[in-house]
Amino acid sequence: MTVIVPAEWAPHRAMWLGFPSHAEGVWEDELAQAQVEVAALARALAGPGRETVRLMTGTSGGETMARRLLGDVAGIEIVPGRFGDVWLRDTGPIFARGPDGWSARGFRFNGWGGKYDMEFDDEVAAQIAEASGVLLAAHDFILEGGAVDHDGIGTILTTGQCVLNPNRNPGWTQALAEAAFQDALGARKVIWLGEGLANDHTDGHVDNLARFVAPGVVVCPVAFGRGDVNGAAYDDAAKRLASSTDADGRPLKVVRIPSPGWIEGHDGRASPASHMNFIIANGAVIMPTYGEGQAADLALQGLQSVFPDHAVIGLPSSAILTGGGSFHCITQQEPA
Repeated sequence: MTVIVPAEWAPHRAMWLGFPSHAEGVWEDELAQAQVEVAALARALAGPGRETVRLMTGTSGGETMARRLLGDVAGIEIVPGRFGDVWLRDTGPIFARGPDGWSARGFRFNGWGGKYDMEFDDEVAAQIAEASGVLLAAHDFILEGGAVDHDGIGTILTTGQCVLNPNRNPGWTQALAEAAFQDALGARKVIWLGEGLANDHTDGHVDNLARFVAPGVVVCPVAFGRGDVNGAAYDDAAKRLASSTDADGRPLKVVRIPSPGWIEGHDGRASPASHMNFIIANGAVIMPTYGEGQAADLALQGLQSVFPDHAVIGLPSSAILTGGGSFHCITQQEPA
């Protein structure tokens, strides 16, 4: 394998984190609370012995607020930048190691299939690569980082709903996508899941549906409470995972943890809230919560069972969710 994308639990040099910076047309009334939630995440990531957090701001006003909230916190570097919005997992690069060392693998970005075309989002990967001091290896196909999950040995999880959607790379088949992933990301095996969460503008990103947590171990949700509109998608993902092996031929162990259940959005529909959108940091796992309740408590217990050597922390993400995602969506790890 000429290219290796480390698993998220491998040691990090830093964690990139987007700071909400645009009120007009993006966050509006939720901006202040989203900034508070991101600041809490930054503090948790930069906890004793954990991460260097590279907090990227997108406007002068965003930088001012970031410095007001976090400017004196050890381990947090505020990096002025340019972006349309905070979703660095999707607009930023995927770091990989090859024969010539580390590179930042960049991809074309088209606003999640043309839904949200924002100025500067297509420049984020180059900005992060330059700030990290690594070469940007640009690839001429559309891919968001939240659409793929890695186990560090060349196994990739993804969903057909997103990656094979004609609003990304028209004409792509599984074979064409797998060839592209092999070249750009060192994929030796791709595990295809089906539908993602309902009302997810990403068209089914896998980081809301299933995640590698250890070699040969994957977590995915189980429906919780009445009104969970994603029960069938969760069960289908679990069934596909249970019948799969990783790139080394190891059968996957599937651990199921409760979903948040019905979380209503501003439009009255179910929001794409997911406990799967946790971030694995050096020594900690930080999971988004969407209000108090048994679902979050049980999900935290489930994650603690698969991360016995990490502090497992739940933090509110309701305001961030109004923008369409959560903790994993606004971060990107820079491996050590």
